[in-house]
Amino acid sequence: MDVKKVLLVSQEIDPYLTGTAMADFSRLMALKLQEKGAEVRCFMPRYGAINERRNQLHEVIRLSGLNISIDDTDHPLIIKVATLQPTRLQVYFIDNDDYFCRHTQQKSLETDDDPETNDERAIFFVRGVIETVKKLRWNPDLVICVGWITALVPLYLRSIYSEDPSFAENKIVYAISGKAFDGELDKRMVDKLLQEGLSEELVKSIATEDGLIDFERLNRMAIDFSDAAIDSGADSNQVALDYAKASGKPFMPFDESNDSSDYFDFFKSL
Repeated sequence: MDVKKVLLVSQEIDPYLTGTAMADFSRLMALKLQEKGAEVRCFMPRYGAINERRNQLHEVIRLSGLNISIDDTDHPLIIKVATLQPTRLQVYFIDNDDYFCRHTQQKSLETDDDPETNDERAIFFVRGVIETVKKLRWNPDLVICVGWITALVPLYLRSIYSEDPSFAENKIVYAISGKAFDGELDKRMVDKLLQEGLSEELVKSIATEDGLIDFERLNRMAIDFSDAAIDSGADSNQVALDYAKASGKPFMPFDESNDSSDYFDFFKSL
């Protein structure tokens, strides 16, 4: 496959959030692919912990303004962007006061004491990324997803957006990591996904008999709807790694000696 345009969707990217293996992996992956000549655009949530002035974030008016309806409630989507110097790598931020601004300390990104918003936060983030990419009229060849909050991306692209020309020809890679949330997601997540337009058969296939979705099921679902998986090395979840290896899909293990050529060749082989 061509690896000319790469969309990297991540839960955390350094230097906007620092000190985590996931943030380091996301930055390095983006830079390595850019070094190989790919046009890379990154997306992450605009957490309250991110200093907008220091990181020179500014709102993109032409991309903002969309209301995303979740569970019959409209939530305004605000898009901000920063340029990672000196590489000129563009990083877009999905912003919304209801879902991200209360994360004012980095430790609050790892777990959440409000399970009723974790599912909506993921839905809003994923919808925001996809709709913004469509507005940009930029069709990525490769989509890389990093972190549990991105786990719905493969599902949405292969179901709701399966016939959208922006995503019809791309490949999806899920980067397995270990950072999770405590407990299960909101008990009504299945209902909210049905309202999104997903089929009842599909949604129930990713939930327990009690209709619940947890971190492990998010990982398995992301792998099922991706074309390949890689080990991010960010304290990766062993259960998810075993599942990816057993799936028969292309899988790249983590090795500190991996350089840009290793990843680039793996992606080109898909």
